[in-house]
Amino acid sequence: MTSAASPHLTGGLNTLVIRGRVDADRAELTPRGELVHGCADVLARTLDELPPGVTRVELDMADVHFMDTAGLQFLDVLGDFRRRRSLTVTVTNWNGQPRRILELAGLDTADPLAGPDTKGPDSHGADTQGPALSTSAVALERAERLHVLQEEVAQLRQAIASRPVIDQARGILMATHGCTSEQAWHILRETSQLSNTKLRDVAAAVTASAEADGPAPPAALRTALQTAIARRRRG
Repeated sequence: MTSAASPHLTGGLNTLVIRGRVDADRAELTPRGELVHGCADVLARTLDELPPGVTRVELDMADVHFMDTAGLQFLDVLGDFRRRRSLTVTVTNWNGQPRRILELAGLDTADPLAGPDTKGPDSHGADTQGPALSTSAVALERAERLHVLQEEVAQLRQAIASRPVIDQARGILMATHGCTSEQAWHILRETSQLSNTKLRDVAAAVTASAEADGPAPPAALRTALQTAIARRRRG
């Protein structure tokens, strides 16, 4: 039993693949890839294929290496399925960036289907001393957590997008100045700090200047780059 996502900009083909097997009344599912747009649909199709005799579904998330806010929709689908079928669902082995997203969202990484750890003893996290006030407070807290989560994902996406040009710039510095990959990285970072320029923009300028008839870096950036290279040579 295997379900896969359609092509997606962040990961190409099969951004999410869910493999699974059924043993008696237990289904073991192993998602692999990214929890991004479309992941909830992949999960819904997988769950629809489970035989009616299943009473327990276990998801091992160890092979999921990236998630954005769509991952919360993935969990919503699981929660709805659990309620409709009145069965046990576990979602374990969260690692790396996906685990960080769950933490930012205020979810228990051992049992994210339980929802945010809010005030009150009942299963919905309601505050029995003031239901309306509690609902409002929880909504505000979730909104704040979602905002932080979205910022974290945006920063990560930017870092991923910047990686190719930074790697190119490091290669150019290594070839031009005979430095190691680590030294090239420090040169780029120090140039960024000295010129007050984003690291990606520094890397783009270095890469562009290496092309035939490519533009030289701006004067301030060029000076900062020369300073950083000189320091590395002295070091």
